[in-house]
Amino acid sequence: MSSNLNRTLQFRKSAASGKRGVVSAQNQKAADVGAEVLRQGGNAIDAAVATSFALGVLEPWMSGVGGIGYMQIWDAKKKQGHVIDFSAISASKLDPSDYPLVGGQDDSMFGWPSVVEDRNIYGYSSMALPGVVDGMRLAHATFGTRNWAELLAPAIELARRGMEIDWFLVLQVTNAARALIKSPAAKAVFLADGLPPAVEAGGYLKNDALLATLQRLAKAGGRDYYEGELAKSIASDLAKGGSKISADDLRSYKARLVEPLRYSYGGKTLHLPPNLTAGPSLRDALEIAGPKLDRKGLSAQSFVAYIEGLTAAYEKRLAGMGDSDNGKSCTSNFCVVDSDGNMVAVTQTLLAAFGSCTMLPGSGITMNNGIMWFDPTPGKPNSIGAGKRPLSNMLPTVVLDGDTSLFAVGASGGRRIMPAVMQIISFLVDYGMPLEAAFHQPRIDASIMGQPWYDPQHDLAVQDAVKAKFPGAVPKRRDPLPLNYACPAVAMLNADGSCSGMTEIAQPWASSSAA
Repeated sequence: MSSNLNRTLQFRKSAASGKRGVVSAQNQKAADVGAEVLRQGGNAIDAAVATSFALGVLEPWMSGVGGIGYMQIWDAKKKQGHVIDFSAISASKLDPSDYPLVGGQDDSMFGWPSVVEDRNIYGYSSMALPGVVDGMRLAHATFGTRNWAELLAPAIELARRGMEIDWFLVLQVTNAARALIKSPAAKAVFLADGLPPAVEAGGYLKNDALLATLQRLAKAGGRDYYEGELAKSIASDLAKGGSKISADDLRSYKARLVEPLRYSYGGKTLHLPPNLTAGPSLRDALEIAGPKLDRKGLSAQSFVAYIEGLTAAYEKRLAGMGDSDNGKSCTSNFCVVDSDGNMVAVTQTLLAAFGSCTMLPGSGITMNNGIMWFDPTPGKPNSIGAGKRPLSNMLPTVVLDGDTSLFAVGASGGRRIMPAVMQIISFLVDYGMPLEAAFHQPRIDASIMGQPWYDPQHDLAVQDAVKAKFPGAVPKRRDPLPLNYACPAVAMLNADGSCSGMTEIAQPWASSSAA
């Protein structure tokens, strides 16, 4: 009976298509910002920079200028791929002994052993060096064509107006209220009277300090965040709060331009993020699953193969990298393609919802809680340490046919990112599905070892095969909350030169905007 009931709730979306490009993002208004940049003659990288800053204003629980991430770029003119790594780095003077274990398991997205006072999860002790601003600066300086201040202008206008009080904002603030109220600056913005705002009242929440920060960045440039007047404000607030991040740490932070991990699959070339991301693990999963797929058509055999490939990849990842995650991450992903075939996939995050749940009073920046990405248990590859980069589940990817652009893809959702990206790629590459069909196709998730999840809207043959092969399998609906199957996005260059985009159908705020 429950299976029949689950089949009654269904979501539908249409792909967006245009001749000048498309932006697929987790917020419609942010996608509109990027699409307008394309309409005004900017390229995909220009649109990505504008979209990034807009997202930080529109959904501050997901990402923002206090966050970190990765950007995957395909330069269609030069036929070159690049990755911009603007990931978290712990403070150079961080002391692992400041995070003693107290027994038990914390309730964070990773389920690490508990640390005294949750110092790795909340507050100033949980913060790592933020990279979003320098990542966008490097992308713009290397690949952009429009004026930097022009690209920040839409985010500034959105910040001047404030965040619209809608049901989704109220839901996010309510979920994080117990932690946000401990930060005076965050409380003043999100919980002015000690309670979350009311949807019925409408209106906007304003963060005047963040507005001033964005205005400063537009005028002084991105490095002001790390070594200018803005850096002085950030460093002062961090010191007052007890963070080990110093002015020297900020000054030394530099986003990195690195080579993508290239992998041939199904006659196509995948450009994956390298190193401490989910890129190497996706390659491992595809190498195992690919030969086992049903080449006659997407079937129960194919979904069993997906689970087998993902399970083997996660076993390798957990053993060698120390990653463990129950999917509570609050991350944002967006993809852009322009009419010239330039492609961008960006994953940016504060890590947990509202990151550290701490806002810097002078700048209005909600800071990440990047220390939570480290294992607090000493002596492991991903253990907490000074000046280290943590393991990440981010997976912004571009897919090529030779050196011809096909699509950019990525997702948010913690460890659920890799299963979602893997299946979207397979639906499009292995089975040639139209973009809309690929996003409406029910998926599986195998990110929890020994307990794969399947959508009750799968055909009964798929459900029966998964349950027979994996006795621990459980049905999980594809709902907006909780996020059971990640939130993917695609921006695609079609054979006729037009562009199309799609986003996760179960996320009401996610959408594509065409230029």
